Order: sequence, then C-alpha cells, then structure tokens
Amino acid sequence: MEAGPTRADAGGLGPEGDGAPRTRIQERNRARILEAALGTFSRFGYRGARVDQIAEDAGMSKSNLLYYFGSKSEIYKAVLADLLDRWLAPLRTLDPEGDPRTELTAYIEQKLRFSADYPQASRLFANEMLQGAPMMRDVLEGPLKALVEEKSQVLRHWAESGRIRPVDPTHLIFLIWATTQTYADFAPQIEAITGSGIHDEAFRRQALQALTDLIFAGLLPRPGSP
Repeated sequence: MEAGPTRADAGGLGPEGDGAPRTRIQERNRARILEAALGTFSRFGYRGARVDQIAEDAGMSKSNLLYYFGSKSEIYKAVLADLLDRWLAPLRTLDPEGDPRTELTAYIEQKLRFSADYPQASRLFANEMLQGAPMMRDVLEGPLKALVEEKSQVLRHWAESGRIRPVDPTHLIFLIWATTQTYADFAPQIEAITGSGIHDEAFRRQALQALTDLIFAGLLPRPGSP
C-alpha cells in the first residue's frame, strides 16, 4: 500500500504554495501529477476531469495527491502556469544586442518545437483562452503582459537602430504565436491536408523556412531604403 506523504514531505506543495522548499522527491511527485493532469484535462476538459483519474494516471492515491494540491482547480491552475512558463521561455531569451534574423529564427524554431513536443499543452492552453481564460486572467494581465512589453522594447530597439523596419511589436509577437501554435491546435486539419505534421522533422523544417521567409520579407529593411 502506498504511504502518504507527511506535511513536511509535501513541502511547498501540501498545500501547494505554503512556502517550504521542495525536496527532489517532492519535485518528482509534483511533475508526475502535472504530467498526468495535462493528459486528463486535455482529454476531458476541466469539467470532465476527475481528481481520482489524475491520481490514478500519476500512479498515486487520491489522498496522496491532495497533499500536494488541495483541489482540482489548484491542479488545473498549476498545469496552466507550468505550461505558460515553458511556452514563454524562448521569448525571454531574445537578446536586444543580437542579430534580429538569428534571434527571431531561433524563437520561431523553438515555438514550432514546442508545438511538436507538447501538442496537448498547446491545445489545453488554447481551450482555456476560448473559454475566456477564467483561471488565468491574473497571469495574462500580470507576468505575460509584462514580458510582452519587455520584449516589445527589444523589437523597438532593433527598429530604432535600423535593423528591422518599424512595426508594431505586439502584433509581430501575436503573428508568431498564431503561425506556430496552429500546427498543434489544428493538427488534424494540417495532417488531413498534407499527410504529415509538425512532429515530422522534415515538415517542421519546411514550416520554419516558410514562416521565416514570409516574416523577414516584411520585416527586414529593403535594399536602398534609408
């Protein structure tokens, strides 16, 4: 029979966010729960997902799981926060002193890779947005907005130094999000039309080439322009 963790064992996870440092075992258990919850929420949605199903998929008892997260909503919010953190990680690396073509190509490539590696995550996040982001409004209006504003300054810096054409940086970021995430969010449509998908490396290279050709055709200064 599985032994449940004590409050000390659960650290910052029992309940989630109590401030105590986590041990490696706690981190592994938390990762197991979030991975299982991602699959469950992706299959059944928030309303259809059950805590006991998440616990079963994570290979632990429901009571054990509830030492780490006190409710289904806590699990769901943690899954979305974890996804958003991974999703935004490539954007954080944009270097204002780097070459715009190199920096943006790397960013687009990482976004396509995320769509390939975490299609469930992308679709779950998209579904939350379609529902009006009831569980994420504070995160979207806080950390996400702050990061977009910070990286918009990078794009403005490149424009002011003549390395890219003047463009609304927020809309450029939206464009990159839309064109990369569609390969996960609309995977069945893409696979039905092409017979392939973003999980295929050759297809992903073709997508990267097409997107960067189109974006840089409008973004990079034209020969002879001031």
